Amino acid sequence: MAAIINQEIPEFSTEAFVNGEFKTITSEDVKGSWAVFMFYPHDFTFVCPTELEDMANHYQELKDLGVEVYSVSTDTHFVHKAWHDSSEAIGKVTFPMLGDGTGKITRGFNIMIEEDNAALRGTFIVDPDGIIKVAEIHDLGIGRSAKDVVRKIKAAQYVRDNDGEVCPAAWEQGQATLKPSLDLVGKI
Repeated sequence: MAAIINQEIPEFSTEAFVNGEFKTITSEDVKGSWAVFMFYPHDFTFVCPTELEDMANHYQELKDLGVEVYSVSTDTHFVHKAWHDSSEAIGKVTFPMLGDGTGKITRGFNIMIEEDNAALRGTFIVDPDGIIKVAEIHDLGIGRSAKDVVRKIKAAQYVRDNDGEVCPAAWEQGQATLKPSLDLVGKI
């Protein structure tokens, strides 16, 4: 797998289901603010609705941080609408649900399971320049936590805004950061 960190997101144009409507979303639309791409295998499955509902429960907090969330599967925007209309958990989703029926976006992020025409559980945090700063990929049976995505967004934003500082393990907003230097070598 090729390194994807600090690479620009792939170019795309696709239809999405957003707040009861269909809308075209492109890679250019993503730029200018922080973004989370949340790939999942398929609609109408088992772990996926728990993850999307968890993200929906944290969506306002992410919006307050200037972040847009894009959920993506290889299903179409029509299937996303049907799922949204029939599932109480997915009915809570107000962020864009991108249809990737051709798999172009999923392949662009290098997480396509070709034999199943499905995405791995991939979470990508993208900065306002369209550059991937965090990539986390799970096997299909392992669900993700939106709370940890929020923590990672805050860390990525802090590092971008505070040149020369880094966030240590399990860093939470307000905690001490580090300034790498010779003085720290061997002292942590």
